[in-house]
Amino acid sequence: MSGDFRLLMVAAMYENGGNVTHRFLDGHPQLFVYPFESQLGTQLVNDPLASMFPKKYRWPVFALQATPDEDYRAILDEECRVRARTPEVSKFRHVPFDFSDDDRAASYREEIGRTGRSRGGNVAAFLKATFRAWRDRRKTGAEKVYVGYSPIVVVDADKIVGDLPGAHVLHVVRNPWSAYADTKKRPVPMPLADYMLAWVTNQHQALLFRDLFPGRVHVARTEDVLADPGRTLGAFLGRIGLDPAPSLAVPTFNGRPLPEVYPWGTIRTPTPQANRATAAELSPAERDEVRSRAGTFLETFDYKSFL
Repeated sequence: MSGDFRLLMVAAMYENGGNVTHRFLDGHPQLFVYPFESQLGTQLVNDPLASMFPKKYRWPVFALQATPDEDYRAILDEECRVRARTPEVSKFRHVPFDFSDDDRAASYREEIGRTGRSRGGNVAAFLKATFRAWRDRRKTGAEKVYVGYSPIVVVDADKIVGDLPGAHVLHVVRNPWSAYADTKKRPVPMPLADYMLAWVTNQHQALLFRDLFPGRVHVARTEDVLADPGRTLGAFLGRIGLDPAPSLAVPTFNGRPLPEVYPWGTIRTPTPQANRATAAELSPAERDEVRSRAGTFLETFDYKSFL
């Protein structure tokens, strides 16, 4: 049942270190860590935030009259499906990944046959089925908690913890100068004003839900993760009943160390030095505008003197 399902959902605004944190968690022996972004949203998401954030990153909405097959197909999950079905065009085509989306669909149907349809149950079944269909996943036998990562999903943290009593949300925040400087490297970057509106919306929602759901919604700074991932993430995992592990010190995919985090995210080298150097890439005018638009969140997260 979904009430027994344990989920850790990692969230972060774009280029805020969510992918980096996800990769640091990847090799932990007690975690089922999703291989790519777990883009669980569906096209039925329709609320005031739907015009700001892509539906694939949101917590899903399912049609009341849908069948399990229709529910399964509704989950967008672009990164995993592209790698599974058309690997030659996937940005992850360079990593081994023996996985069948059709096998996952069959496993999903079996799981829903046991549990019945519900939003939380559908998500739990989808994630369980993913790991059953991942043939070359390195297993430890000690796994207890499923880990997903989807940018900006903290805006739905109330739904996540409401649907799944065993769920936690870990929102990761990065100083906005480094974050925006990395955003500028995208082929079609967001304008500064648009990016910062989304950045402050994410931080507001994260702090709101942390206060509303203490012990279930958590906030961490990327700067602290980069400075000492083993200590920072180990302490967090301890608070949710898991053990520290040496693997937390190294970003990995399927337990194998990565020479750089890219293409999982734009942060290639996860170090404090690289993080500060990225912030310094902005012009003086850009730095000032980011500072102005970030407002009181700079003080809240102790970023006033970062740059």
